[in-house]
Amino acid sequence: MKKDFPVEDVRRFLEPTPTVLVTSAYKGKQNIMTMGWYTVMEFVPSLIGCMITGSNYSFDLINKSGECVINIPTADIAKKVVAVGNCTGADTDKFAEIGFTAEAASIVKAPLIKECFASFECKIHDRKLINTYNFFIFEVVKAHVATRPKFPETIAYRGDSQFVLSGKNIKIHSDK
Repeated sequence: MKKDFPVEDVRRFLEPTPTVLVTSAYKGKQNIMTMGWYTVMEFVPSLIGCMITGSNYSFDLINKSGECVINIPTADIAKKVVAVGNCTGADTDKFAEIGFTAEAASIVKAPLIKECFASFECKIHDRKLINTYNFFIFEVVKAHVATRPKFPETIAYRGDSQFVLSGKNIKIHSDK
């Protein structure tokens, strides 16, 4: 049996994807933001799309610099991930306050987060949807991924302070 459900909450069923930390930098300012929704748009080039609210402090840093880093945290630092999302970079140095280590990236000026399992350096690939929908299309131009564990335990945001841990990895083959 199904019942009506608030459309603004459908993300609880369409997600989860691993919650990520997006770092940005512009003219001596840097920030970290938590992001629970994004989409892989293409494999080659590697394109990732996401909406960043225009009022978010990171929006201007990313829009003006044209770049960012998408960092994938593991479940063991989940409380820090939530702390990043519960304050604004407009008045908080999240690296110092929350205890993350900024590392220099290879191509972009935004920092990598040392404590994260993976970091993907990104440049804005297409600006067509930014002004209308605050939708960024990034191209991953450099990827840094830890060699272990092969399948890290990540967290995914489901809304209303609810998260899900990544589960057991299984391989399923088609019958055809």
